Amino acid sequence: MTPCEILFIHQNMPGQFRFLAAAFAQLPQFSITFLTRREGVELKGVRTVRYPSPDETRATNEPLLAPVEKVVRFGRAVLAAALELRRDGYVPDLIIVHPGWGEGLFLRDVWPQTKIITYGEYYYQPDGGDIGFDPLFPVTFENLARTRMMNTHLLLGHAQADAILSPTEWQRSRHPDFLQSRITTIFDGIDTTRIGPAPEARYTLPDGRVLTRADEVITFVSRNLEPHRGFHVLIRALPDLLARRPDAQVVIVGGTDVSYSPNPPPPHNSWKDCLLSLHPIGEGADRVHFVGKQAYGDYLALLQVSAAHLYLTFPFVLSWSCLEAMAAGCLVIASDTAPVREVIDHGRNGLLFPFHDHGALVETVSGALDDPEQGAALRAAARATVVERYDLRLCLAHQVQLIQRVLYGTGAVTAPA
Repeated sequence: MTPCEILFIHQNMPGQFRFLAAAFAQLPQFSITFLTRREGVELKGVRTVRYPSPDETRATNEPLLAPVEKVVRFGRAVLAAALELRRDGYVPDLIIVHPGWGEGLFLRDVWPQTKIITYGEYYYQPDGGDIGFDPLFPVTFENLARTRMMNTHLLLGHAQADAILSPTEWQRSRHPDFLQSRITTIFDGIDTTRIGPAPEARYTLPDGRVLTRADEVITFVSRNLEPHRGFHVLIRALPDLLARRPDAQVVIVGGTDVSYSPNPPPPHNSWKDCLLSLHPIGEGADRVHFVGKQAYGDYLALLQVSAAHLYLTFPFVLSWSCLEAMAAGCLVIASDTAPVREVIDHGRNGLLFPFHDHGALVETVSGALDDPEQGAALRAAARATVVERYDLRLCLAHQVQLIQRVLYGTGAVTAPA
């Protein structure tokens, strides 16, 4: 029997498809290919095909065309790789693609009969989301126009899709009504067998000091330290937080690039430098540890020793780290923003505070640390939420069902164990 061919496409392999691609690679009735520009990453049982990174030199003088030009170059690079695959006789039965970089622009023309599932991570709207949420970035008609243009490749990519997969209901709701009927909400999945409480966990700081659950460790994690993930609120809160918690060690994980926010104002090269220059930490700065990006095992150990974990975000894409912290049994104290409210119910499985109110952050953290009985209940409920709603096996089973519907209308493929 000829195996069913599935082609995953993501410029930063494996991205959101890390579990799904690996799971299908274990099933003998499927043959998995992954098309990416990323070097040095392989998945067991998956054939990897790479396309060269497109030239990102800007040619247009029209600023509103800059994001379109960039994604078209990605689309053209994927088109060339897809045509080469077709010349070699490769015809996928299903393509699963993240359209966020333009990689899904021209796939329907290469394989007209192939089924396509796109990943609906985010759709930019002029209100109710990250645009205009923070006074640090006032709304102008220029950036509203740019936002419209940032949706062009998403619309073209999703228009080719037989189905769209979105990780949360709030992210689904950001898409236009005419797309929502094709969107199924399934989270990527959290490996709750690997991620869980560990009373014996130890985390080593760069200076060699070892932190354990006996220490009062306040944690903050973001891919990059920037306003979209509330880093500016944290920086303003640190002096009062350190004064209120004289024994606390604050560990901040994250790089200094920019993922989602606008670039920091000159002469600063990072939001970290910019914000620390505006809001010095002062007394207690020796108890604040910027540890950069972490290996996954170290990151997990840090969550496991955390006494209070801070998660802040604009109304934007919900981070894996929020649910991973909950799965690890952290006491999560988070911003009261729409994507967070989907997973955290204030007072039941975590605590919420107004995003911009750094004073409320300090009060909420300090009050939670002074009430260990409530903290224990919140930790247990946080983990239970992830196990019951976002566990990897549950999410994979639902993703498999979606793929069955797209490929066969229904089907009898066994969900990965």
